[in-house]
Amino acid sequence: MVNVLRPLIVFGGSVLLTLLIGWATDRLLRKADARHSETPMWDLLRRGRIPYQLVLCAAMLRGSYDEARVLEGHSAGIGQTLTLVLIGATAWLLIRIAAAIVETTYTRYARAHHDPARVRRVRTQVTLIMRVVAATVGVVAVAAMLLTFPAMRAAGASLLASAGILGIVAGVAAQSTLSNMFAGLQIAFGDMVRIGDTVVVDGEWGTVEEITLTFLTVRTWDERRITMPVSYFTSKPFENWSRGTPQMTGIVFWHVDHTAPVELMRERLRDILRECPAWDGRDYGLAVTDTTPNTMQVRALVTAKDADDIWTVRVTVREQMIRWLTDHHPYALPRVNTADATLAPGFRAPDGNPRNGEAPRRAHETPRTGRG
Repeated sequence: MVNVLRPLIVFGGSVLLTLLIGWATDRLLRKADARHSETPMWDLLRRGRIPYQLVLCAAMLRGSYDEARVLEGHSAGIGQTLTLVLIGATAWLLIRIAAAIVETTYTRYARAHHDPARVRRVRTQVTLIMRVVAATVGVVAVAAMLLTFPAMRAAGASLLASAGILGIVAGVAAQSTLSNMFAGLQIAFGDMVRIGDTVVVDGEWGTVEEITLTFLTVRTWDERRITMPVSYFTSKPFENWSRGTPQMTGIVFWHVDHTAPVELMRERLRDILRECPAWDGRDYGLAVTDTTPNTMQVRALVTAKDADDIWTVRVTVREQMIRWLTDHHPYALPRVNTADATLAPGFRAPDGNPRNGEAPRRAHETPRTGRG
């Protein structure tokens, strides 16, 4: 009877105590979250309840397993397994706690500062910092797990002795990876590009959606994802439309006939912009910028608060101006001139026929020289 009750008390008590402590901790975090609704810290910490309970259970079982006297021939292996579980759960819990602290700090910063550019910059830095923290904790946890094995302890001295050579070999073998990692840190703290920035890369217009230590993802306007190494943004030029102020100036071109009413087009542009909510009201203008033998090029300048609105303003102005010309001034639209060309006075065609009203000459008639 004692052999049955002893393991039941040890294992059952550990699980029951783990659930009880986990429930009590969760209740305390809920009350703290209700009292301090201005910060998401306590709600974020509740996301770590699973690794928290796993740490408690593994620690209790590791400390009381010998008292259960179950499978005593395998106690070393079971104890080793519980130790590995404890180390892994502790690393998981530390990552969750670090994520809660960093996310809370970012939330407070975003609420205190209303500059979207600065908020996006901090968001980029926070994301990369969390990735570095998670990678560091993971590496330390794996190292701690490996050091629990006696064979790894014996090999530690030789590994440390050859660490310099291994570092050189790893650096040469992973040169591109390391360059991308350093480029990711440079982007995060050099304020070159941030999450949410509107960029143009290789002729593709899109928004930066994700930045890691090795790659960057751009979501294009047609919802495609372009994944590029972060080293690209430190070695090649690219357009960042969100750099500085997000305000932009857009250009709209039309090719119209030479008889187009430019002054009326300028007034119509003003009316179109007044009815367009995306126009920010800063500036506008219309001018003739070029001519060809058949048409002239008219350019309109419009402004908007950001890249999305400038696109809306441009397509609205282009569409409504063409519709207005079609309805009220169709002669201003470009057309192909099929009329006979007017030739210079005195020009004679190859067939000998005169042009421009010149009287036909007889075959024996010769031009006058100007003297009687």
